[in-house]
Amino acid sequence: MLNQSKPNRLFKLGLLVNPYAGIGGALALKGSDGVEIREKALALGAEKKALDKTRLTLEHILPIKDQVQLYVASGEMGETLAKDMGFNYSVVYQPENTQTESQDSEATAKALLAHQVDLILFAGGDGTARNVCHVVGNSVPVLGVPAGCKIHSAVYAITPAAAGRVLKQVIKGEIVSVSDAEVMDIDEALFRKGKVNARQFGEMQVPTELRYIQAVKMGGKESDELVLADIAAHIIEIIEDNPEHLFIMGSGSTVEFVMQELGIENTLLGVDVIKNRQLLASDVTASELLILTMNQSCKLVLTLIGGQGHIIGRGNQQLSADFLKRLDKDNILLVATKTKLSNLSGRPLIVDSGDTHVDLQLSGLISIITGYHDQVLYPIANLNLSIKDTV
Repeated sequence: MLNQSKPNRLFKLGLLVNPYAGIGGALALKGSDGVEIREKALALGAEKKALDKTRLTLEHILPIKDQVQLYVASGEMGETLAKDMGFNYSVVYQPENTQTESQDSEATAKALLAHQVDLILFAGGDGTARNVCHVVGNSVPVLGVPAGCKIHSAVYAITPAAAGRVLKQVIKGEIVSVSDAEVMDIDEALFRKGKVNARQFGEMQVPTELRYIQAVKMGGKESDELVLADIAAHIIEIIEDNPEHLFIMGSGSTVEFVMQELGIENTLLGVDVIKNRQLLASDVTASELLILTMNQSCKLVLTLIGGQGHIIGRGNQQLSADFLKRLDKDNILLVATKTKLSNLSGRPLIVDSGDTHVDLQLSGLISIITGYHDQVLYPIANLNLSIKDTV
């Protein structure tokens, strides 16, 4: 149980940002682990967004920042953001090189432990979670800000804003339970070949607020091929009725089944573009998608992540906020089996586009195709409430 309410005592918050987390997502590189991948992503014009996502989290504690002392690594690993937002902070680690590596994340975590922080807030993906876990274990509570391409671990909040809400509860001294959460990661080399090989690397303690902390991603393909065939038949009918439309085919095994029924080669873990049953482009990047869809009528075919409910912002960063702004909500064709929906146990779907206005526009009820001419209404949460509503 976390209850940090102590008179005249600043909350000691450790902050660790992996500035390169997620840079391969929009470029369809399936991750950002390894020097070569990061260099390739940067050469292709990748944008570093981990600091922006961390800012969304820290904005929620700005009203109580006088109760917080931040402990950070230098530069983009935390100092830049702490200084810009006006927090009281101390630099506890300085990387030797501008391009930080996993050892810098681990060294920062060690320094934060040495300063006996109350909680470590870290931004990254599953690789960063592994680095933190390797050092921290369950010695101090942690909270992850989702900023990477791969977010299988249960130590992450469902969105950066959700992380801010949990963090604010803890700092204000509200009684928040903690529990052990799994740290998962996948083999990126196999991931880029369309194979998911996830395994557990350990556990860390996280504040438990079930509205805001994600579940471990449920892997595996749908087993009920009859239901999937019905869903595919419905989507194919829509494609044939709209030969002038571009159809943006998202990632995931349910969408893959639709592509198989169309007889088109599919990028399981990427985004493809088809028109009139013909493949126009495969495994597109965010910028390529914007160019392809400019002044075009489009429909987006998506599924949800089993066990978590994310439909935007997990493994499909190619679907940028700029692209989503071009779509009306009724041009999003969301597909899922009723079994997959029931496994959410009533939890709403999640959109984390990185743009609060886009997230708001997509919130509310959406129609989900669950069979041939069979649809259900299901809610998409609005988890990016204004800061004033959470003070």
